[in-house]
Amino acid sequence: MQALLIGGQACVFYGAAEFSRVWKFAIPDKPENPARLQSALDDLQAKPIAVPPFRAEFLRRGHAVHFRCAHPEAMHLRVDVMSKMRGVDEFTLLWERRTTVESAGEEFDLLSLPDLVRAKKTQRDKDWPMIRRLLEAHYFEFNQNPSPPQIEFWLRELRTPLLLREVVTSHLDILKRLRDERRVLDLLWQNADDTVLHSALHDEEQRERAADRAY
Repeated sequence: MQALLIGGQACVFYGAAEFSRVWKFAIPDKPENPARLQSALDDLQAKPIAVPPFRAEFLRRGHAVHFRCAHPEAMHLRVDVMSKMRGVDEFTLLWERRTTVESAGEEFDLLSLPDLVRAKKTQRDKDWPMIRRLLEAHYFEFNQNPSPPQIEFWLRELRTPLLLREVVTSHLDILKRLRDERRVLDLLWQNADDTVLHSALHDEEQRERAADRAY
């Protein structure tokens, strides 16, 4: 069965380390998937915790279903399962863009970093520092020879004024094209100071938090 690792463990693979005892997965919204997944959960001796119950109807509404494992080799490990996330494409597209990594002889399919950034735009306090670390890790990995899509991604998503200024310095043509898409880019075009940029980034975060609460 197709499944994408999301959440804190995915962040670890992308170099934005976060200790977590939660393994969080996105699965396709298909009627047969809960039954398929149940077999793996049974192997882990995993039982649902909290609400909602493990049924396809709740996954389709965008809820996460939470499990606690009792197998001796996974004692107290939590597994969360989702099918829909606010602001993120349907699973078929997420799967096409996935990142596959190998660790300890095992392959893991991860939500792509841009999709993970979008998925983490929630109302939770801990997600926003993680978004910033993910973006910074991506920037420092690729900034020596970035592709145009990577430059556009940074301009649309970076949350660090210093790094945004670095991108803009070398790519004013792309900034000019994208400035209407994001308030902070328009402010960079106007050469606003960091205090103004931080304020715009804060307002941007608050809008996303409010949208997530409404969702």
